[in-house]
Amino acid sequence: MKAQLYILGFTIALLSLAACNTPRQASRSSNTQAASAPQNQVPAGNDPTLIGVTSTFLAKDSTQIRVFVYIDVIKGDEPLSLEEFSSLYNLNYVMYSDYGTRDRLAYGNVPLVAQELSRVDNQIVAQFDLKKPAKDAGVLLMEISQTGTLKKVLNDLAVRFGGARDSDRFGIFPGQQQVPLRRHFVTNQEEIKISSLNGRNAPLQVYYYKDSFDAAASPMNTVPRSGAKSLKIDSSFTIQSGQSMRFTQEGLYYLLSDTTRTDGLGILVKNDRFPKMTYPEQLVEPLMYMSTNQEIKELQEARDSKKALDKYWLSLMNGNPELAQQIIRNFYTRVEDANRLFTTYKEGWKTDKGMIYIVLGPPDKVQRSKEKEVWVYDQRGNATNVNFTFNKRTNQFVDDHYELVRYVEYQPIWYPVVEAWRNGAIR
Repeated sequence: MKAQLYILGFTIALLSLAACNTPRQASRSSNTQAASAPQNQVPAGNDPTLIGVTSTFLAKDSTQIRVFVYIDVIKGDEPLSLEEFSSLYNLNYVMYSDYGTRDRLAYGNVPLVAQELSRVDNQIVAQFDLKKPAKDAGVLLMEISQTGTLKKVLNDLAVRFGGARDSDRFGIFPGQQQVPLRRHFVTNQEEIKISSLNGRNAPLQVYYYKDSFDAAASPMNTVPRSGAKSLKIDSSFTIQSGQSMRFTQEGLYYLLSDTTRTDGLGILVKNDRFPKMTYPEQLVEPLMYMSTNQEIKELQEARDSKKALDKYWLSLMNGNPELAQQIIRNFYTRVEDANRLFTTYKEGWKTDKGMIYIVLGPPDKVQRSKEKEVWVYDQRGNATNVNFTFNKRTNQFVDDHYELVRYVEYQPIWYPVVEAWRNGAIR
């Protein structure tokens, strides 16, 4: 029993510590408002390391948008200063009419002046304005490169002009900052403003949904789920854009400036530890991806979730507490990363992308088109060149939610990796 309590005590302490020292994950590119799957990169020495780029945009008016580029770059173990970043890196862009075309609509270089850069969520943020081209939408391709080297990170962003959608006009601004968050979630302790760039305040109708959403089904489960989930509105109220506020109750909030439309802004509100999961009851949930139905049932029905978790991990690792600690660290780090990277209207670990990321890790390549993403794993187990296709699924809350195309043929790839988790082989 002492060994069991020691393991989970270590788990909680480890997860709490990481909340103060957020791990930075690498990525090649990302889609609108959500980070794409990161690559594995290990910074060498004190050389600056460009880890990843994400981006979003907001309409300024009917003729132009402002693009926000969020850059993860470190030197050693610390974030790079704004001054060093501005002296070492370049930002270039080109806009095409669509994915897969060479119909160039605009191009340019963005001056990276330290005084015009900012920092949000420990990322450096650059911003620039784009005027509306001959078309109402396009694909913006951006490249952040390090001067005098071949190091670069690419990013693509689908943009729309005109600001017809609420999600194109209103952003979530933390505290008194002038740069919006690029994530779909906030915590119930965060002070935020729902604001537009034109500075004009407007009433927003807010619908609150307490219901949670189901976690991802197995990649081999090709049986369609029965019907669309029906959501019950638990409450509704009105707020004013541009005013500081907190959403104190966990759940999904849906904001509309015009209730006759269905293209509002969705915000998921979680506890103040999110994207980390540290409560024993929460730590049980993602284990469904590596556990049997009976194991999950026993964990959920246990009177003491903490003791049940200790027993679960020790049993899997044949009573080896040191190995259990390492696997616990690896597994819940991936859960946290999935929450940070893939949260949409539901927690990132529950999404199809989150499930694949937690079990298989970050893909080696990401191929993206207008309506889908393909994650490519060079090798997993005995399989090579493994592809997972995610199709974009339109919904009223967010415009970057994807669902996996499932195949029973994933079995010989999936089960050996799950077994590797269960015997402690994934380090």
